[in-house]
Amino acid sequence: MRQGDREHWESIYAEKPEEMLSWSQPSPVRCLKLIRQFSRPGSSVIDIGGGSSTLAGMLVEEGFSPCTVLDISSAALERARSRLDPAIQTRIDWRVADLLDEPELPKFDVWHDRAVFHFLVEPEQRAAYVKVAERTVAPLGLMVMATFALDGPEKCSGLPVERYDAASLARHFEQSFRLKHEDREMHETPWGVSQPFLFVVLERL
Repeated sequence: MRQGDREHWESIYAEKPEEMLSWSQPSPVRCLKLIRQFSRPGSSVIDIGGGSSTLAGMLVEEGFSPCTVLDISSAALERARSRLDPAIQTRIDWRVADLLDEPELPKFDVWHDRAVFHFLVEPEQRAAYVKVAERTVAPLGLMVMATFALDGPEKCSGLPVERYDAASLARHFEQSFRLKHEDREMHETPWGVSQPFLFVVLERL
């Protein structure tokens, strides 16, 4: 994700309403379930590529803190803020950054990523992502990740993606994380198309 990707995502969030985004969902039910199941209130959380999701606001309301949302698109974060109560907005650290530029981040107990990693189709992109995750996730901390499953779409938002099963996804992180849990979800786009997603929970060694 470089300048061209930044322009792509800025355009998407500036021009398309929520109901025209294939990844949009009324509530991030599966993500919330996994974070609740494997961590607890008081844990710090970073939402990677949070886009316009309300997940961070829900986590703050449940006592997860501190909470950070990082996205390449300022328009996405502005939309996310607008969907939350002002009192909740101010309790979230909103960061516009390209993760592949390897920004310096504090340690977090939970790293959440729904549908960022599968856009990284080049080995050097994946290596940069792993490097930041290894540096950022606290010992015994968790990564809750979702990508398209092996039978999922080959493209999203006009861009190619990599598809995974739990073993192939965990292999990218095996030097520093162990696979703790795997799950599937059939995501329904706002216009009724089914997209198979893989979810994994990885634990920092």
